[in-house]
Amino acid sequence: MSRQHEAAYLGYYGFPYYWGGPFLWGTAYYPTGVAVSSTPSAERLADRIRRESSDSHLRSTDAVSGYHIEATDGDIGHVDGFVVDDEAWSIRYIEVATRNWLPGKKVLVSPAWIEQVNWTDSKVRVGLSREAIKDAPEYFESGPITREYENRLYFHLRPAAVLAARG
Repeated sequence: MSRQHEAAYLGYYGFPYYWGGPFLWGTAYYPTGVAVSSTPSAERLADRIRRESSDSHLRSTDAVSGYHIEATDGDIGHVDGFVVDDEAWSIRYIEVATRNWLPGKKVLVSPAWIEQVNWTDSKVRVGLSREAIKDAPEYFESGPITREYENRLYFHLRPAAVLAARG
């Protein structure tokens, strides 16, 4: 569920945003203290959703899959999936499919190397060159991500990310 959808839902029923005030339930201490106000006008609701859309960074992985990957020197592929740490509930890697560049392969990129996500243009900008991504160790979904693979990946891509950051 996106924050925009949640904003529309809460706005329709006249509930306050729980993330917008000093208290979890707006001005009430408990959810039972939230009074239902009259339904806001469509114009007020649209304005509220527009404000929320410009600031929200929450997206589903399905929505971001397919976004183009923009390296420091041009496009290199697209987001093909995610590796999620099921204990920490965090995205450990994004899977970058470079098959836009023949012969192509799949490479993992750490979220730490992402510089920007452009929601409007459906692009993920990474602080790595196309060459660094193209030459990175290939990722195979069929096998586990071993410490050896992660070491090779980081020793290959981390220096490239540091150099790109120094510009």
